[in-house]
Amino acid sequence: MSAPRTGRLARTAIAGGLTAALFAISAPAHLHAAPSVEDSMAQRVLACTGCHGAQGRAARDGYYPRIAGKPAGYLFQQLRAFRDGRRSYGPMATLLAPLNDAYLHEIAAHFAGLDLPYPPPLRATASVDTLARGEALVTRGDAALRVPACVQCHGTALMGVAPGVPALIGLPRDYLNAQLGAWRTGQRHAATPDCMAQVAQALPVADISALSQWLGAQPVPRGAKPATTLPAATPIPCGSMAAGVPRGTGKP
Repeated sequence: MSAPRTGRLARTAIAGGLTAALFAISAPAHLHAAPSVEDSMAQRVLACTGCHGAQGRAARDGYYPRIAGKPAGYLFQQLRAFRDGRRSYGPMATLLAPLNDAYLHEIAAHFAGLDLPYPPPLRATASVDTLARGEALVTRGDAALRVPACVQCHGTALMGVAPGVPALIGLPRDYLNAQLGAWRTGQRHAATPDCMAQVAQALPVADISALSQWLGAQPVPRGAKPATTLPAATPIPCGSMAAGVPRGTGKP
């Protein structure tokens, strides 16, 4: 390369650098300042909504559940279970690993406080007999299998019981089926005595499918909320309720 050409390139580079420097000095602050980001819990939990749907309404794929409006105590228990290894799912464990209990409580309180409408449920694909079996297990249980009715712990409206029992309706049937299967095979754990593991392990696979099909097809009534008391004393010992869930007199 010739010397004159090299000199011209150098002068051009210097001129460009000076122009950029002068622009940086003279331009309004908003043109070169770092963009501001909203500092709110709603902004921070956008990492959650990537899988659980906008505002935690549930994903369309039928696997990631709704977390909006769930009891805060239940959400906290599950966040801690993923972080501490009692529930096994890599992305959740990685996301929660650096967070302490206080921050998990904040996340749980945020989603618990969201009051959002539920979409219509998916139409059941099972036979009439299968759905009848699912309804019977939910509402009456099965004494021969020593399986209590779901309503005895999850509330007569099946919307859960604050602070620590989740709803069973308003959830995708594939998610319900997967979680009951995880309890049954020991992939999911709770505090001892693990009542859900006991129930799921007593159920044949066909009954788990029947439960999931019937529950997944139930609409959530407008304005439905978690109950504030259990219908009565829990039918079997349950370690996940050790923190205390009020016992009532049969009203949801």
